[in-house]
Amino acid sequence: MQDLMRQFGTILRQITQHKWAEPFMQPVDVVGLELHDYYTVIEKPMDFSTIKSKMEAKDGTGYKNVREMCADVRLIFKNAIKFNEAKEDVHVMAQSLLDKFETKWLQLLPKVDDEEKRQKEEAAEMQFDMKLAHEASHAKMARELSFELDEVDMQLEELRGLVLQNCRKMTIEEKKRLGSAITRLSPEDIHKAIEIIAQSNPNFQATGETVEIDIDAQSESTLWKLKFFVKDTLQARMKNGGINIQENDDQNNNNNNNKRKRGICAALAKNPQKKKRRTTK
Repeated sequence: MQDLMRQFGTILRQITQHKWAEPFMQPVDVVGLELHDYYTVIEKPMDFSTIKSKMEAKDGTGYKNVREMCADVRLIFKNAIKFNEAKEDVHVMAQSLLDKFETKWLQLLPKVDDEEKRQKEEAAEMQFDMKLAHEASHAKMARELSFELDEVDMQLEELRGLVLQNCRKMTIEEKKRLGSAITRLSPEDIHKAIEIIAQSNPNFQATGETVEIDIDAQSESTLWKLKFFVKDTLQARMKNGGINIQENDDQNNNNNNNKRKRGICAALAKNPQKKKRRTTK
């Protein structure tokens, strides 16, 4: 673009060195010529000295590209053509110089078009590279955050393990309520409960359509893990309008028997009759 501006400067010198260019070199002397209605007719005055100042400006107010310079040159002549009658010398001189300028501009225009196209492609490529860089940065941040969250999860799991180790023994009544609550889980959540048991008891195997869990046979840590899981799961369902965990256990058991089948049975702890509650799929 800088090279194009230099070439445009050559065209500008050729126009300004023309014998008819003198009336357009400086701003119109509105007061001296008593042109009282000039600013009423002309919205934006322009002259070659103003164009030169903008070309040499170093404070960011100068021209950004050749088309801006071309527009101001045209404005000089179009203002003169608009303000002066067609028979007046200034009008004729402006029209002649404008025609000469347009001829020279058409010779330079293909180069301008090529340069603008190149700049657009370069800008698009730069924008694409920046987008890739941002995406790579975000992906890196996401990975780092994922690692941090994994570490937090591990720490929380360790803390949960410490808490469970120090938990008191679960009472018979609490075991009964836990066994009853397990039967109210969905099949998907029951599988998760089974996984919790299997983590602490490698010998535990859930085979067949009916799974039997002996509450008394589970370690205290497993029982409390189950309690936390069941409580969180049922509370979440309650918030979503699924169930009310405060409902009477007996009523829930009756509803469960009538509405759905379970793939799990919770054996109640320390039941004198050693009965085991079963629910089949």
